[in-house]
Amino acid sequence: MGVRRASVDRLLEQPSGRGLVAIPLALIVVITVVDIHSPADVHLGPLLVIAPALTASFAGPWLTAAIGVLAVAAQVFIALLHGGLATTNHISQIAALTVLSALVVFVCYVRERRGRQLSRARSVAEAAQRVLLRPPPHRIGPLRVSWLYLAAEDETQIGGDLFAIARAAHPGTRVIIGDVRGKGMAAIGEASVVLSAFREGAHRCATLPELTAVLEESFCLNVEDVSDTRHDPGEHFITALVLDIPDHDAQAQMVNCGHCPPLLVHDHQVTVLHSRRPAPPLGMCSLPASSHRADPFPFETGDILLLYTDGVIEARSPTGAFYPLAERVASFSATSPDALLRNIHDDLLAHVGEQPTDDAALLVIERTASHHLHRPHLE
Repeated sequence: MGVRRASVDRLLEQPSGRGLVAIPLALIVVITVVDIHSPADVHLGPLLVIAPALTASFAGPWLTAAIGVLAVAAQVFIALLHGGLATTNHISQIAALTVLSALVVFVCYVRERRGRQLSRARSVAEAAQRVLLRPPPHRIGPLRVSWLYLAAEDETQIGGDLFAIARAAHPGTRVIIGDVRGKGMAAIGEASVVLSAFREGAHRCATLPELTAVLEESFCLNVEDVSDTRHDPGEHFITALVLDIPDHDAQAQMVNCGHCPPLLVHDHQVTVLHSRRPAPPLGMCSLPASSHRADPFPFETGDILLLYTDGVIEARSPTGAFYPLAERVASFSATSPDALLRNIHDDLLAHVGEQPTDDAALLVIERTASHHLHRPHLE
């Protein structure tokens, strides 16, 4: 009884709940009064089923059952005033109303149970996301960071896209963003392997190609243990973009392993940073580690670097058009990572018109003022 009472009390404590409960109660009273004063050949009692059906749309099974009991009681009261309970017509109406009310309560119970299961699934997914995709700090070294993750599976809130930021042994920051082949919960194991290797290797690897080789080696050694090879026997690989951003040097480096090229915003001009020496995705275990070579690029104070996964640029509008990320970024007047990310998020959802059908991740990094910043001589 304590649980039942608490459920009703929690609903009635809400102003909107009190107002909504009054509607089915008023319907029961109105239908009963009208039926009592109607001619004997007019039977409005069956309309009482509207009350529990309406209650189920905003309340739980216990309150719905309570309204259903009141509706049946009202039907019994009508029967007593219109010939008594012995008539076949009244017995049929009461039995039908009881059965229909019970069905409504059952449907409400199933819906609430399903809601609790989804809530638990979301809680578990959120916990897994916090462990796997630890939110990057808003400030790390001379960098300001903002991020966004959109999962195609709303129940899980996590998928196959990954990103992480870690400090290097030298004064600098290492960054990775990647996309596991496949999506959903099945891709979490593969993403965890790469992220664990990155967080460890970011501190001990002296160069970016060495760090990328460590990621490749770790993925090849562990992919069979974490992949869902039974339901997905095909190739397993991860596209990745790995960056090294020194604190006191305006020249950064990147190794692109089959990933989307980053965007560099400099003086409101957007440049697509294509790799001159791209590497294959992580997981091509037969290829030598020497294929990983770093590409330098300028990253000065005030510049903004936008990293993203293919779920962003492959998002389609209702007419089938892909999302033109570089063009949209160039049209935004945002001057901070948070503002730029909000603009992209709102514009992306408006372009798609609904929840994206693929996982999408964005990472926005801005270099702020740093002492002794060495600017490279560009050819």
